[in-house]
Amino acid sequence: MRISLYFIGKPRDRNANALAAEFVKRAGRWATVEMREIRPERTDLWATRPSALKALLDPAGQALSSAQFTGLIEKAEREGRDLIFVVGGAAGLPAEWRARADLLLSLSPMTFPHELARAVLAEQIYRAFATLRGHPYPR
Repeated sequence: MRISLYFIGKPRDRNANALAAEFVKRAGRWATVEMREIRPERTDLWATRPSALKALLDPAGQALSSAQFTGLIEKAEREGRDLIFVVGGAAGLPAEWRARADLLLSLSPMTFPHELARAVLAEQIYRAFATLRGHPYPR
């Protein structure tokens, strides 16, 4: 299983980036997890990894509890399916991507800077794996 956390736009907040990177590193104990910047005009998520589930963060998306998010990770792991999460930049996500997403996911009805959204998402990925492996972190 491979999890990719892609983001649009330059990472500017050192502290938020370090926090996101720390949770990606921790989750790497249990799966291949990567985080990197992408440019929409140079990226075709659907051609590169066609079988991966594409979950795009969107304020109008579905809100999941941590338990439901863990269920999403567990199902993908059980099926041997890769996951791609995309955090939009200042202008959000390309409209054509939103229409093709397997899942539109909302972290909160509030708006966050994309660096903070990445940190929250990375933490939830780590939390899901820790929960599935019986690690004491989620308590």
